[in-house]
Amino acid sequence: MALLPKSIQNLINELSKLPGIGQKTAQRLTFYLLKQPQIERQGFSKAVESLGKDIIYCSICHNMADADPCKICSDVKRDKSIICVLEDPLDVVAMDQLADFRGVYHVLGGAISPLEGIGPENLKISELLKRLSENQEPKEIILATNPSMEGEATAMYIAKQIKIQNSKFKNIKVTRIGRGLPMGGDLEYADEYTLSKALEGRREY
Repeated sequence: MALLPKSIQNLINELSKLPGIGQKTAQRLTFYLLKQPQIERQGFSKAVESLGKDIIYCSICHNMADADPCKICSDVKRDKSIICVLEDPLDVVAMDQLADFRGVYHVLGGAISPLEGIGPENLKISELLKRLSENQEPKEIILATNPSMEGEATAMYIAKQIKIQNSKFKNIKVTRIGRGLPMGGDLEYADEYTLSKALEGRREY
């Protein structure tokens, strides 16, 4: 026989499905919410219910946004000649905390992973190459995919494609972020100092 009311147990079960949230943490979160005023719980519920409804993807960088083009791509103060290539939208959030980077981004939507059935055609790589060909003054591509096997493979593939199309992109410098990030780590979990050093230590690919 269940010891908790069904509504409480249901929320615990749902919260425990989230990454990094076990049963104990789910229980603590549920009882924390239970102690909050009803209006606070309603606000939380509405935020979850509306999640994803108003999200669009920028037609230039393919990052999640409220408008197209996104705030970064439409910012006239950004240096459009420097494009930082990232795997996911969370990586943009992490990288854009660096005050010393004023370029723009390109979100691939993942990394090449044959084991998971993800090939170059499943990512926004062809869109990146098209973007480079349409850019008036492309100077540098910073390959900032995660320092994992998949991230390295993706960076190498993109660098190779740019070299293959050398007649179009001969003036573009291709760099890879430095080893300030640990192998197997994710950008979203890196602190500002580590990211800054990784950006400083980028090398030509």
